[in-house]
This record gives sequence, structure tokens and C-alpha cells, in this order.
Amino acid sequence: MKRLIVLGIVMSLFLTSCVSKKKYEMLKKGKAETEQYLREYKDKYYKCTSEKENLNTRIQALQDNNKTLQDALDRCVNLNQQGNVNISKLLDEINKSNKYIRMLIIENKKKDSLNKVLSSRITRSLKNVDTKDLDVKVKKGVVFISLSDKMMFKSGKTEISQKADSVLFKLAKIINDYKDYEVLIEGHTDNVPIHTKCIKDNWDLSALRATAIARKLQNDFGVDPARLTAGGHGEWRPKASNDTPEGRSENRRTEVILMPKLDQFNKLMEQGTNNQGN
Repeated sequence: MKRLIVLGIVMSLFLTSCVSKKKYEMLKKGKAETEQYLREYKDKYYKCTSEKENLNTRIQALQDNNKTLQDALDRCVNLNQQGNVNISKLLDEINKSNKYIRMLIIENKKKDSLNKVLSSRITRSLKNVDTKDLDVKVKKGVVFISLSDKMMFKSGKTEISQKADSVLFKLAKIINDYKDYEVLIEGHTDNVPIHTKCIKDNWDLSALRATAIARKLQNDFGVDPARLTAGGHGEWRPKASNDTPEGRSENRRTEVILMPKLDQFNKLMEQGTNNQGN
């Protein structure tokens, strides 16, 4: 700016008075230098202006990118909060399920213990019976009592022998003491065919023997018939091979199965379903 003022003064002097050639050349040179400085400053100004525009563009892009990142962060925070709520609900359901499973395990242990006690009591009560004619075991949560055909019935007959009365009497006494158990009676035979006036085949024989024992328990020993179920499997569920006399003898049997009542199990299942629904 000072150079421009000087230039103006010089020009005024030049117009109003005469100067020497040497001074003229100096003034001319000063004018050229001033114009050169002016061009340089203009170039710098345009360059600064361009850089400023570029910086403003970059700043705007960064601001837009920052807004996009902030929006994404807000969405993540919202999703995380929702996820925390869902995780909390899931943990509550898991805790309820674990509590229900622990309850079932406890109940199952109680049932197993009770079955073992029941099995031991039956074994002690029938200790005088030959082990070939009696087998008592706990299996799959129930008590199995296998009674041989030889001890219970005459060959090919459905009437219960007098020898079996004492066995059924002792068994009925225990059954009446354990009123929370259902009683399933299943008849089994070997594969030797049978056909008489009253018995069509092994299906008939096994079913009639099972119902004969059920009636005996009900009529003579006071077992509640609502707890009794009787059926026959004929020859179709053998314990041993039917190719030998010993195997056929083992297959001719009646099984009395003592099972905890299903309504107790159903109550537990219903309770578990209600807990999961809440």
C-alpha cells in the first residue's frame, strides 16, 4: 500500500515538473517493481481464497460425516439398550427354567428313593419265594415285579393257584400302603401255540391271566380297581429265547408294575409351563 502512495506522488511530480532522465528511469523501475508486487499479492490472494474454499468444503464434509457417525452411534446406543432389555428377559426365563429343572431333579430323586424303598420292602416281604419265581427291580422310574407262570398258574390255565394267594396277599398289602402308585398288570407267554374252547391263542391267555390277577387284588385283597390296569402281550415281548425250555419258562410270566401316578407329573409340567409363560 505504501508503494502505491509513493507511485502516486511520483506521477504527480512528473506531470507537474520536469525531471532528469535518470530519475525518470528510477521512477519507471519503481513502477515496474510495484506492479510486480501487486501481481504477486493478487496471486497469493487468489491462492488463499482457493485454499479457503477447499478448507470450507473439507470442513463441511467432516461435519456431514460427523453427523452420520453420531446418528449411527445413537442407533447403536438404542439397539444396545433394547438388547439389554431382551438379555434381561432372557436371563429371567433361563433362571425360571433352571429353577424348574432343579425342582424336577429333586422330585425325580425323591421318586427314585421312594422306588428303592418300595422295592426293598417287596423283596423283604416275599423273601420266602424262590428267586426263580420272583424278580423285583427298579427300572425307568418304576418298580417291576416279575412273577413266574409256574408259581401263579397251572399250565395253559387262567385260574390262580392257591400257592399264589399268599404272594398276592403280601403284595396287595404293600400296594394299599402306597396309594400314590398306579398298578399295571401285564401277562406274557412263550411262543408255543394254544387253542382251547375258552382260549383262542397266546394273546387271550396272557390277557386273561392279567385280568385274573387284577380281579384277585380287587375282590380278595381290597385294592382300588381305579388304580388297576390289566393287559396281555402274548408271546411278543420275550425276555429270553424260545428255542430252549429254560427260555420258554422265563418268558411265561406276569409282571406287576408299580408306577407313580401321572397326575403328579402333570402338575409339575403344568407348573413349569405356567412359570415359563409368566
